[in-house]
Amino acid sequence: MLPSRLPEPDLYLPGTGEPSLRWGVVGPGWIAGEFVKSVRAHTAQQVVAVASRSLDRASAFAATHGIDLALGSTEQLLTHPDVDVVYVATPQSEHLSIGLAAIAAGKHVLIEKPITVSAEEAQTLADAARAAGVLVMEAMWSRYLPQTSVIRSLLADGVLGEIRTVLADHGQAITADPQHRLYRPELGGGALLDLGIYPVQFASMVLGAPTRLTAVGGLTKTGVDAYSTLVLTHEREAQATLYTSILARTPMTAVIAGSEATLSIDGSFYTPTSFTLSSADRGGPVLTWSDPTNLKLFDGLSWEATALARFVGEGRTESPVHTLDESIAILSTIDEARAQIAAS
Repeated sequence: MLPSRLPEPDLYLPGTGEPSLRWGVVGPGWIAGEFVKSVRAHTAQQVVAVASRSLDRASAFAATHGIDLALGSTEQLLTHPDVDVVYVATPQSEHLSIGLAAIAAGKHVLIEKPITVSAEEAQTLADAARAAGVLVMEAMWSRYLPQTSVIRSLLADGVLGEIRTVLADHGQAITADPQHRLYRPELGGGALLDLGIYPVQFASMVLGAPTRLTAVGGLTKTGVDAYSTLVLTHEREAQATLYTSILARTPMTAVIAGSEATLSIDGSFYTPTSFTLSSADRGGPVLTWSDPTNLKLFDGLSWEATALARFVGEGRTESPVHTLDESIAILSTIDEARAQIAAS
């Protein structure tokens, strides 16, 4: 039976006890720009520095976003005494090396997804973070959105009953340019690591790690995975079917189907959006949830920044809603899927 009303989101609201940390950005690209804009507009955090191998590029980014300090090397930013947290937004092939250097410098680190390009690399990063006692967190912003908080509450309360099926897709039509980062294997390209990680992490949040995986798909001419369908088998007669592609834009929706109710998330499911919860009984009640904060699209990146600051203030060294072990497990799933696709 559905509840009379949906739970309120348990949000990482800015200005409710988290420290105002000083952030340095490594990799002044598009996603870094969206992150900085959202942090400035919707959090109590301070972005104080940006670094790039090109000082001109760092300076241009700093001028655009009102950042005081532009630096011509990552090393300068990592050793700067005014930086508390490093946000890594470089190509994913560089995530491990920069993450390890930031940890060695004693900085907290937020690393864009995927946290590294393989489970083995992620384990190396996690081991270093735990030894140093600093907080390292994957920038899986979907985990910190209001809708995700409500969904976690519904799952914890058993409102959907026994979960039987998870469906999710993420496809974008990326121009087939061999110089584009998603077509370049040396930069960690391919659909699964960049786009497919959203459906995989969603299934992981709902069902945990799979007990079996079957992946079918194809490669680009440059050798990265272009598209794939993953069927994940889980305990208690549950399955997840996930699709990703860099060849076509897909609806980017997600569904959790249980014995008592079905939850359907509107596209794009990994961004701030709405969902419906409907009874498993045909003609039964339907509840609709819409984000009460009115933050749209990349404004939602702000939630992860406030969450990280809150975790630092609480003395945590990992995110309680997206642990390093889960990041490793998700990459293990992607590693196996990519291996099956390459071998087919």
